Amino acid sequence: HLSEDKNLIKAFKNDADVHNITAAEIFEVEEVTPEMRSIAKTVNFGIVYGMSSFGLAKDLEISFSAAQKFIDTYFKKYEGVKRFINKTIKKTQEIGYVTTLLNRRRYIPEINNSNERLRNFSERTAINTPVQGSAADLIKLAMIECARKFHGTSTKMIIQVHDELVFDVPKSEVSKIVKQVREIMENVVALKVPLKVDIEVGRNWLEMEPVL
Repeated sequence: HLSEDKNLIKAFKNDADVHNITAAEIFEVEEVTPEMRSIAKTVNFGIVYGMSSFGLAKDLEISFSAAQKFIDTYFKKYEGVKRFINKTIKKTQEIGYVTTLLNRRRYIPEINNSNERLRNFSERTAINTPVQGSAADLIKLAMIECARKFHGTSTKMIIQVHDELVFDVPKSEVSKIVKQVREIMENVVALKVPLKVDIEVGRNWLEMEPVL
């Protein structure tokens, strides 16, 4: 949604495995192994969170040149992501802050610092904030809607863990609440890509099983 990359939007709309697609691209293969997918997952998340080729090489324990090749191939496939990164850094350099989906600001005063280490860290923060900050916006909106929906009922929203919400629900109402929670969370904001929610049910957090 943020990068408006046509290939990523198409993949998410088709409910494709983005990590598999990236793996096929960066390794130039048709059959993707679990190890390749794992590496591609690191590349996908690392790049959108501002990871450099040095950081990627360190995380994957590969050479700097191999890491750089992965990144170059990634940006060739997802040109919109590269534009998003460059545009975000440039705008932050001009106005001194970045915003989330709901226009919450994070000021980044070191973005134009002459110290390269501070400047690079600030650039990574500028890229990372709209992504993670917007994810935080979405979960908070979902929490507000769920609190309204279940106020005064036997269903209790008891904790948030990153992008997860944990509910205490009467056994007889599980099916109904699952549908209501899914409806709220998947429609809390209209994006250019679908919001997908995985729901699990169990007697406790340890015994959770997926609900289709």
